[in-house]
Amino acid sequence: MSARPPRLLFLLSGSIACYKACHALSRLTQAGIEVRTVATPAALRFVGAATLEGLTGTPVFSDVWTEGRAMDHINLARWADLAIVCPATANTLNRLAAGLADDPVGALFLAWEIQQKPWWVAPAMNHTMLAHPATQASLDRLRTIGVRVLAAGSGALACGEQGEGRLVEPESLVLQVLAELGPKIA
Repeated sequence: MSARPPRLLFLLSGSIACYKACHALSRLTQAGIEVRTVATPAALRFVGAATLEGLTGTPVFSDVWTEGRAMDHINLARWADLAIVCPATANTLNRLAAGLADDPVGALFLAWEIQQKPWWVAPAMNHTMLAHPATQASLDRLRTIGVRVLAAGSGALACGEQGEGRLVEPESLVLQVLAELGPKIA
């Protein structure tokens, strides 16, 4: 009997960095990880549901009110070995830290057994938004409850400015996920 593949819940929020997240999704599925995606409505303005479904082979969860999907926030939280919000916008980080659950990302976060399984966030935003006291307080709050915050990169940002706030590079993200999931799945 062969072991089941590692299971990753990949949640996207609305950022131009969604295109980089798609590169990571592709690499992770090619590496044999079973991936399911969750996308905010804003994320779906940057990459379509068809793209995410094509990369993972499974439908995207994007609306808690879709008929037949009312329990997806519970079922997906139990299914996955690791969850990562990538890209994690300032809006999403602040909403998670506040415990808001009126969208699929927030509902999944509150249904997640944070002390038993890892939940990661990969910030992506303008450097001023990242440095803002509200965002920093939210990141501190998330760390306090057990969320792993991946380091944002520094350099050219989509807005044309320079600074910290770039999404972690897809290759680095893939290596980190593989390191986390690889040894845990027998």
